[in-house]
Amino acid sequence: MILAFHKPYGILSQFTPDGSSNGTLAQFGFPSGVYPIGRLDADSEGLLLLSDEAGLNTRLLDPERSHPRCYWVQVERIPGAKELDRLVAGVSIQGYTTRPCHAELLDPQPEIPPRDPPIRVRKNVPDCWIAVKLIEGKNRQVRRMTAAIGHPTLRLLRVSIGGLKLGTLPAGSFRELDAAERKLLFDSPATGALPKMEQ
Repeated sequence: MILAFHKPYGILSQFTPDGSSNGTLAQFGFPSGVYPIGRLDADSEGLLLLSDEAGLNTRLLDPERSHPRCYWVQVERIPGAKELDRLVAGVSIQGYTTRPCHAELLDPQPEIPPRDPPIRVRKNVPDCWIAVKLIEGKNRQVRRMTAAIGHPTLRLLRVSIGGLKLGTLPAGSFRELDAAERKLLFDSPATGALPKMEQ
């Protein structure tokens, strides 16, 4: 069994509290025996997988498998082609150079329901949404990548894993993947240039 869950803001990707004010997965009524595949930080939102099947962490998360995850990232100010090219080529974060990825300004900009609590807004500083598609996922990597090019992340939403998209699954809801969705999940393009994200 593989479950797709739309993780809300302020929820840990684990079932046990960590002493913070963040909620846990225990409050959503998941079937017994499932565990999260990878993680999303408490302040990130979007597609999180849970399963009771062994071996999925390696199959889906090992960078050598080149299995992509796509994020929509709301950043301060509007990055130009030069800044996005830096993300694509790889940036240095905490002594590590990120692998090549795909990054683009979303056009048109997506209409995302407001977050609770709302993001930080600075009246004289514009913001925009970009798409970043990775085949790796180090701790807070996307946030550190956008900070490295001078565009701090305001909001982060994972919208796809492999060919499986978050779609219209409401925040806080989950569903079991059917056979067709499982196939989409494990679809993985070859290494090299990653395909453009479809909105």
